[in-house]
Amino acid sequence: MNVTIEEQIRSDQERTLVVSGEVDAFTAPQLREKLMPLCQENCKVYLNLSQVDYMDSTGLGVLIGAFKKLRSQRGRLILTGVSPRLKRLLNITGLSEILEIEDRV
Repeated sequence: MNVTIEEQIRSDQERTLVVSGEVDAFTAPQLREKLMPLCQENCKVYLNLSQVDYMDSTGLGVLIGAFKKLRSQRGRLILTGVSPRLKRLLNITGLSEILEIEDRV
């Protein structure tokens, strides 16, 4: 399965990436390629995951990498539109305690 990633500009310091499809070992590098350049000082990056059907540990690794980079630069990674299935995965891995999750899209 493929993944599509669309960038939406909210402001100079706020960006949204809308992710659709599956984020796995094959597609996670595409997400990393789009996400990491947005991780700049004092920036808020919203990751809309409402159309993500599946995410594996490789995808979770991308989220952790972006979170760490943003945190070191006083930025924020905010997950939105997290499905119950993905929320369960984040809870099981303990990432729901670390990552910022908003219910709204």
